[in-house]
Amino acid sequence: MLICPLCSSPLQDAGNGVACAAGHRFDRARQGYLNLLPVQHKNSRDPGDNAAMVEARRRFLDGGHYAPLATRLAQLAAERQPARWLDIGCGEGYYTERLARALPAADGYALDISREAVKRASRRAPDLHWLVASMARVPLANGSCTLLASVFSPLDWQEAHRLLAPGGGLLRMGPTRRHLLELRARLYDDVRDYDDRKHLALIPDGMAAVHSEELEFSLPLTEAQSRADLLAMTPHGWRASAERRAAVIDQPFEVTVSIRYDWIERLP
Repeated sequence: MLICPLCSSPLQDAGNGVACAAGHRFDRARQGYLNLLPVQHKNSRDPGDNAAMVEARRRFLDGGHYAPLATRLAQLAAERQPARWLDIGCGEGYYTERLARALPAADGYALDISREAVKRASRRAPDLHWLVASMARVPLANGSCTLLASVFSPLDWQEAHRLLAPGGGLLRMGPTRRHLLELRARLYDDVRDYDDRKHLALIPDGMAAVHSEELEFSLPLTEAQSRADLLAMTPHGWRASAERRAAVIDQPFEVTVSIRYDWIERLP
């Protein structure tokens, strides 16, 4: 199942870690995850979300603000009854843990490029296979997954196609153009519209979208901490001016949560 990120040979258990026939070895961290992100594959010293961003997302999600999104994601995954699944870009593990509960009989994997995120995520569901790894070089074998989950995460479509077994599928969850519209209106003079279907044009040959749906609700942000955490876990936390960010944190308001789910299958 696991392959070496350096030479693509199969990885086997070797003491407190894994190794390939070529002698490349990767140790298991105290928290239980494997770091399969070699130094030469990093774009920075510590890539991905930092500890502050991960903690902000953990507080916000554990507060239940996005619970309906996680519930529907888990329902859609359970309907597919995958034998083996992978959460690509798992972050701090909130959605991953919900998937694990919905798929108790399946073999579950999760990865993120952020070591800080995976360190925290691995505490949520210790029985899963947790990996620090690149989404562009996923260290899993060709055709090894029957379900891929991508939640608010960038996606390498060719990697998705490579990882999926025929008949398996990608469960993608991402924002619609209405998502957090009120927050964006408070942060920017010009709120830019965007095409929330543009990802469908990127689907490679051999894959096809077979189901799409949307979930939308209003979310009151009554606590200053929740407003600050929402800012910190989105790109708006560093794009907007400090003055606009402070104004958002200062006053309660409601935002629209609007999410699109797509099930995209690899064709037989």
